[in-house]
Amino acid sequence: MSDLDLDELRSELDDFAQAEKKGGRSPREERIIAGFEEVQRFVEKHGRAPLHNEDRDIFERLYAVRLDRLRALDECRSLLAPFDHQGLLTGGEIASFAPSDTIDEDELLAELEGAAGSSDITNLRHVRTNAEKREAEEIASREKCLDFETFRSLFEKVQRDLENGLRTTRRFVKDAGFLKAEIQTGQFFILGGQTAYVAEIGDVFKAPNGESDARLRVIYSNGTESDLLLRSLQRALYKDEAGRRITDPTAGPLFADHTGDGDEASGTIYVLRSKSDDPTVAAHRELLHKIGVTGGNVERRIANARLDPTFLMADVEVVATYELYNINRSKLENLIHRIFGTARLDVEVKDRFGKPVLPKEWFLVPIFAIDEAVERIKDGTIAGYRYDPQLARLVEQGEGRSLPT
Repeated sequence: MSDLDLDELRSELDDFAQAEKKGGRSPREERIIAGFEEVQRFVEKHGRAPLHNEDRDIFERLYAVRLDRLRALDECRSLLAPFDHQGLLTGGEIASFAPSDTIDEDELLAELEGAAGSSDITNLRHVRTNAEKREAEEIASREKCLDFETFRSLFEKVQRDLENGLRTTRRFVKDAGFLKAEIQTGQFFILGGQTAYVAEIGDVFKAPNGESDARLRVIYSNGTESDLLLRSLQRALYKDEAGRRITDPTAGPLFADHTGDGDEASGTIYVLRSKSDDPTVAAHRELLHKIGVTGGNVERRIANARLDPTFLMADVEVVATYELYNINRSKLENLIHRIFGTARLDVEVKDRFGKPVLPKEWFLVPIFAIDEAVERIKDGTIAGYRYDPQLARLVEQGEGRSLPT
C-alpha cells in the first residue's frame, strides 16, 4: 500500500462521504427496510410468509400485518424491490398473502416504529385480527326477536329448572387449549348477563383458519336475537368471566355410586325411618319417612337424633341414600319437599327444654315412591308428575291438580 499524505487521505474520505450522502436514505426509509428485513428473516426460518390465523402467535400475526401494509404502498414496493429476493412483494411461490384494508403512510410508520436498530417487535402497537373485529361486531349486532313469544316459555322453564336444581350452570372452559364443549341446537348459555338459547345452526363451512364453523340463530332472554358464528359464541363464552353453560336436566350423573371426570360432589339425599315409641309414629312406621339432604356424613348427621326434635326426639335408621353430584343441595331438597308436600306429617314435638317444634321433613310416603321421584329427577321428567296421597304414588300432572309453584 502506497503512503498518502494527510491532504490526499482527507480527499479520499471526502469523496467517500459525499458519495454516501447522495445515495443515503431517510430515517423513514431505514425503518421500512429494517421492518421488511425482519419479515424476511421469519420467512428464511419458517419457509413461508407469516399468516394471520388466530392460532399463530402475536409476533407472526404482526409480521403478516406489516407485510400486507408494505405491499399496499407503491413507494414501499419500489424502495424494497432490490431486497425482495424471496418474492414477498410480488406474490412469489413462497408468499402466502391475506387480504388487508387499505392503509396510509402514517399507519404504516406506526407499525414499523422501533424496527430500525431494534429487534424488539413488542414495541409495536396491538393490531386486532379480522376475527376479533368480526366477533365484537357480531356480539354487538343484536336485534329485536319478532317471534320471541315462541321462545318465552322455554326461558321460563329453564329458570324454574335452575331454581329447583334440575339444571346447573358450569364454567365454559378449555381443555388442552381447545374449547371443551361443542355447541348444539337447543342448548342454553349465560352470556353478558342474559340467558342465550341456540335456536338454529346453519350449514357448516370451513373458516379461513381451517376450523369448521357455522352461522347460528341465538335468542336471548331480553327478547333480542343475533346470527353470530358458532366459534364467535364459543370465544365470547370463554372470555366472559360470568359466562356459563346451562346443563340439560339429564346432563351428568346427578346421582351415582361414583363420580365421573370433572364431577363435583354435592352431598347425599337420605331417607330415614323413626324408632320413636310415639303411637302416631308407631302406627305409620312403614310409611313415615324423613327425607333430607346433607353435604356431610349421614351417620354423623343422625348421631344425636334422640336429642333433636327434627328427628322426633328418637333414634332413626337409614332406609336409603342417594349420592349426588353437580347440583345445588338446598334447591334439590326444596324440590323433593314440594313433590311430597301433600303428604307432609303434621305433628308437634317438644325439644329438651319443652319448647314446641314443628318438624317439616317427615312425609307419609312409601319408599318406592321416593325411589321413583329420585329417578324422575335424574332423567328430567319430574316436572310432569306430582304425588297423589290417596293413591300413594306419583301421577302425571294432568291427573288432578298441578304441583304448587
